[in-house]
Amino acid sequence: MKAWAIMAPDAPLELIEVETPQASGSEVVVAVTHCGVCHSDLHFWHGEYNLGGGQVMKIADRGITLPRAPGHEIAGRVTAVGPFAEGVAVGDVRVVYPWIGCGSCAACRTENDNLCLAQRQLGVMEHGGFATHVKVPHPRYLIDPGNVDPGLAATYACSGITTYSAAQKVLPLEPEQPVVLIGAGGVGLMAISMLRALGHRAIYSVDISAEKRAAAEEAGARAIDGTADDLTAAILAATGGPVKAVLDFVNNSSTARAGLDCLAKGGKLVAVGVAGGELTLSLAALVFGAKSVMGSNTGSVKDLRAVMALGNAGKLAPTPITLCPKHQANQAMVDLKAGRVTGRIILVEPRAGA
Repeated sequence: MKAWAIMAPDAPLELIEVETPQASGSEVVVAVTHCGVCHSDLHFWHGEYNLGGGQVMKIADRGITLPRAPGHEIAGRVTAVGPFAEGVAVGDVRVVYPWIGCGSCAACRTENDNLCLAQRQLGVMEHGGFATHVKVPHPRYLIDPGNVDPGLAATYACSGITTYSAAQKVLPLEPEQPVVLIGAGGVGLMAISMLRALGHRAIYSVDISAEKRAAAEEAGARAIDGTADDLTAAILAATGGPVKAVLDFVNNSSTARAGLDCLAKGGKLVAVGVAGGELTLSLAALVFGAKSVMGSNTGSVKDLRAVMALGNAGKLAPTPITLCPKHQANQAMVDLKAGRVTGRIILVEPRAGA
């Protein structure tokens, strides 16, 4: 098969040929027709993560070797099934849950593969959707998109479940209680649609890009200029005071600080992005304010089924997507890194982009 692969950190992606996967046991092979380009792919391309305090984690520290085709928002058509793969047939169109676990630990047994300590994520540990094919170990990781456009449905495998999982950590709230979203990229825009689908109305979106703020307003949020000299003050002025929930889809030192400082008593800051940095906390103030700071790591396969149900019920408004031929994968990554993308770029094979 062909794969647009990362050869070295920050180096241009290259087209390589690797062995096409075969299906045995319960395995399923999917020919990729659509694959979203996510900020997580950029961090993976960079080859390291900022852990704060001058520390970094390199992808090699996670046991990852290059070359590797990134891409984890995957939709495609089943081309091969193993003899024990039940409930799926060649020709079926499916969205792939990419955060695949070991299959045997307590997290995996409860379908919380995203919490598995021995993950085999597609696009990270295994070749992902920037390749022409992916191999999935079991049909339970395949979700029928139903009547949702496969390009949009592909984004549910990361943007969708990430926002759904994060929202579940702060809901239920009164629909008119402000929820602040930091970042209006592909995931941040999906979060607006997700909160609205879950019945929330008072949504505030922070971004440094005027274009992305406009997209957030069009999606139903009230926009806040992220370039403000005092971001905390700008958020509090817009929301009318401290808030119960902040979802940080950027998650660097400055955004996390502003998010925490905006919280009301009993409020929650949910860290979602991996821009990196550190946050200094007053432990006594954390207690007196009854505040919570928590991380949210993508979502589960159960979440993907729930998000797909919302989409098929017409409750989840579509977010902006731009189709891009897969041979332009490198340019798509460059454009995303430069902040020139509103919503999601979806890489497509030529036959899928018509």
